[in-house]
Amino acid sequence: MQVVCFAGYSGSGKTTLIEQLIPALTVRGLRVSVIKHAHHRFDVDQPGKDSYRHRQAGAFEVLVASDQRTVLMRENPRPAEPDVHALIAALSPGADWVIVEGFRDSDLPKVEVWRAPGNGYPAQPARYPGDPCVAAIATDAPPGHLPAPTALPVLDWHQPAQVADWLAENRQPFLYHGPTSS
Repeated sequence: MQVVCFAGYSGSGKTTLIEQLIPALTVRGLRVSVIKHAHHRFDVDQPGKDSYRHRQAGAFEVLVASDQRTVLMRENPRPAEPDVHALIAALSPGADWVIVEGFRDSDLPKVEVWRAPGNGYPAQPARYPGDPCVAAIATDAPPGHLPAPTALPVLDWHQPAQVADWLAENRQPFLYHGPTSS
């Protein structure tokens, strides 16, 4: 499987790009899995439902399954930053691509989503000058208007098919081998 991390600041367009990239990859017959890093306490369960009641009663894990969907909810005994490699290992091995949103400090190959300042969006520093894991930049900035010069590929995040084409043509750097040794 190939794994690509889309990293950027909040509001940069990561979710919108990924939302449009998924069908651009699946139309090619590829199976896509997604891992999303959440910075806040979140819940996918609904109060009053049996699974919610089981979790509230103290269950460590609750797995809900039907003929169409399976969801595993696990309570972390102590707050800790999730390990992206453990999350990848928990996915179905049948995925062709795993798209990771967030985990910007991980050692995964990344496409940095960098948004040009303006229209209420503040100027943010770029990661690519100091992060050797950044393989490309997806941006709305006009050519030549990035915060630092780069030899990296620059992709238009308004063109998800272009991003899908680039990923398909450059699969090798995204081949997942597990965590790197430090």
